[in-house]
Amino acid sequence: EVKQIFDFYCAQCHGFEGKGNGPNVTEDFATNPRNFTNAEEMSKLSDADIRNVILDGGPSMSKSELMPPWSQTLTEEQVAMLVVYLREFCACTGP
Repeated sequence: EVKQIFDFYCAQCHGFEGKGNGPNVTEDFATNPRNFTNAEEMSKLSDADIRNVILDGGPSMSKSELMPPWSQTLTEEQVAMLVVYLREFCACTGP
């Protein structure tokens, strides 16, 4: 189930392999979506940071407004599953 959620809501920008190169990301895309496979960058984020940006959108973490808030769309349980799933891309933990 979590892969389907990721593929539907996240992969358009973050890519199906989590590398930040989804089909919506063109040369003139206004930001570089986070590459979830970058363990050095991902290990700087706590699970709460990831959860908050999924729920509240990019601006909540001083990131791009192109990252929408999903709190009205995804359940807490789905977001918790996504956090675990994103950690699989980087094979890392946060602070």
